Amino acid sequence: MEVTDLHSPDQNNDNSNWHNPPSTVRLRDTDRPPLTVQVVGNEIKRLRKLQGWTLEQLGSASGVSAGLLSQVERGQGNPSFNTLVQVAHALGIPVARLVAGEQMTSPVVRREDRRRLNLPNDELVVAELLTARPDSALEVIRIETEPGYSTEDTPFMHEGEEFGIVLEGTHAVNVGGTHYVLRAGDSISYDSTIPHWYENPGDVTSVSLWVVTPPSF
Repeated sequence: MEVTDLHSPDQNNDNSNWHNPPSTVRLRDTDRPPLTVQVVGNEIKRLRKLQGWTLEQLGSASGVSAGLLSQVERGQGNPSFNTLVQVAHALGIPVARLVAGEQMTSPVVRREDRRRLNLPNDELVVAELLTARPDSALEVIRIETEPGYSTEDTPFMHEGEEFGIVLEGTHAVNVGGTHYVLRAGDSISYDSTIPHWYENPGDVTSVSLWVVTPPSF
């Protein structure tokens, strides 16, 4: 684990003889185990057993087949980001609890320390947690999707509210059957208890930021 003093001046500066605040310990990607299906599967299994659920019960609650859940718990298969969201929502936790590991001790999240919320082999989407604490009252997610990405087959519905702003490309959001196409600079907010899904209907990569409260991703 790297220990970094976020407040200390350049040590080569001769005028840096002022009192330095206490150092801050930052958890870096190199300190965490690599995100793999086995890591995620172990956590799903642990949380499922805490609930006292069978694979079939979790499958019924999440809409994910018991067969696929069994594969994931054994470190096999290739669960998509959508699948992880479904399972996390069924367990009543944000996706970050499945994949992010222990929370960071600093409120600052450096670009290189962002925690990815989906497995590396999910080719159409990259979801990164920009807030340090998964148990905060809100979370901020950076979503990067490739053309053709869609969650239409697995709409989301959970407690809370969401706000999103598109930074690059085109991102469509369907809320309760109404389809909104957003372009760079456009934003949207809605009650997330209403069924909603997303897609990238464009021909270039889409980048957007999402604020969700309470955390669900």
